[in-house]
Amino acid sequence: MEQKIHQGRNVKRFREMLGIKQEALAFDLGNDWNQKKISMLEAKDVIENSLLKQISTILKIPVEAFQNFDEEHAVNIIANTFHEGAVANNSGYFNCTINPIDKIVQIHEEKIVLYERMLKEKDELVARLEKLINK
Repeated sequence: MEQKIHQGRNVKRFREMLGIKQEALAFDLGNDWNQKKISMLEAKDVIENSLLKQISTILKIPVEAFQNFDEEHAVNIIANTFHEGAVANNSGYFNCTINPIDKIVQIHEEKIVLYERMLKEKDELVARLEKLINK
């Protein structure tokens, strides 16, 4: 059975990873948007392509991430990657296809990049808010 991608949940997931509130996303989408509409949007299975493109531009995340990301599938890939080669085979040799230390380092590097991106987004948001306050 094919798992259906929930685009609204993916928007919420990436928005939260970036530390962006629903109100801020609504503000960036324009006058027709508010926190409640973002909440309803994030509950939708499928989001119109034009709207996904707008959100993609605002969050600086590829449209394909919203359309294709499946958390359960990602968890299964990670679990299987760590499971493969983690036990000895009958000949007594390890059949390790990845170095777990390299994988841990890679994950931490990805977290650092995401954290730096989140800080940059926060700085941009602060600058926008300061500009609004000064008006």
